[in-house]
Amino acid sequence: MRPVQIWVPDTRSAGFAEECARQSALLKHDPQEKDILEFLDEAASRDGWSA
Repeated sequence: MRPVQIWVPDTRSAGFAEECARQSALLKHDPQEKDILEFLDEAASRDGWSA
């Protein structure tokens, strides 16, 4: 076994929420994003999940 370090965005940093909103807005009307989301929705197995 060996240690592994993973760097992730700091969700507590100033401007994090604003940057998320900015990037999301860029994808809002992107046709490729729509295609990807539809593919993921179809590919996801939800058998046994409760709604």
